[in-house]
Amino acid sequence: MNNSIDILKSATETLLSESKSIADLVQYLNEDFEKAVYAILNCKGRVVVTGIGKSALIGTKIVATFNSTGTPSLFMHASEAVHGDLGLLQPNDCVICISNSGNSPEIKVLTPLLKRFGNTLISITANSDSTLAKGSDFVLSSKVDREACPNNLAPMNSTTAQLVIGDALAVCLMQLRNFRTEDFAIYHPGGALGKKLLLLVKDILDQEKKPMVSPTSSIKDVILEISKKRLGVTAVVENNRLIGIITDGDIRRMLQDRDSLTDIVAKDIMSTSPKSIDANEKVSEALSILEDNSITQLLVTNNKEYVGVIHLHDILKEGII
Repeated sequence: MNNSIDILKSATETLLSESKSIADLVQYLNEDFEKAVYAILNCKGRVVVTGIGKSALIGTKIVATFNSTGTPSLFMHASEAVHGDLGLLQPNDCVICISNSGNSPEIKVLTPLLKRFGNTLISITANSDSTLAKGSDFVLSSKVDREACPNNLAPMNSTTAQLVIGDALAVCLMQLRNFRTEDFAIYHPGGALGKKLLLLVKDILDQEKKPMVSPTSSIKDVILEISKKRLGVTAVVENNRLIGIITDGDIRRMLQDRDSLTDIVAKDIMSTSPKSIDANEKVSEALSILEDNSITQLLVTNNKEYVGVIHLHDILKEGII
């Protein structure tokens, strides 16, 4: 074992080697790439990505990227394809086959089969003279000068090149489809981004905790309502319409400023311009209002009728920050 290498130097050389290989791919962009993008865009079926070995791993990542950005895709392992999985391939599907050499035994057998239904075949390969390239409708070059591996053996630069070609295809397709942030969220509803863009206030509103008093409620009733619902506030409601808010801070200030609490009712200490949000607004908008006003509770309405309170903690529990 060699313990005397300069680790940071080695890491730097690896990153520079791979980044150079990616930059060099620009010279291979041609009409085939453009035609491949439109073939995928106009595909009536799915994009079936196939490959073997390390290329298969890259293929699964490209499929994941396509699916999350609006291009329906699936992965078919090249070695399994010739043992029954070709049944996955349908006449309207577009195929992307990834192979560095384009001449592995499995790829040689598979290439003519991939076009048996007249499917469009796009290859990502470093060898433009390979069986795969010659059998493809469009060839996307992933050629690199060498691998970052000290022995120039382990696939590193070559697989990175395959990956970024897949990313370039995905980006072009996103732009052609006018794929927006909101569209991305639809495919990621469980993630923080999806929640931030899709989750509505009504989705997290606990309507059982709906603190409210009337304008003529006594201070005792106000304090009891705030304590019971444990949200630090209560809405002041008249005919189910929001007319004010009382916070626990308002209660403390009242106790400091007044010697007698006799005959004081809710409307005497309420704030008449409470911050509120409609139940059909996004939770992200509620968070913005809370942050902009340095408050932790926001009253919620639906068609101007009071329906509850959303608390900062409710939003944070959803992982939205």
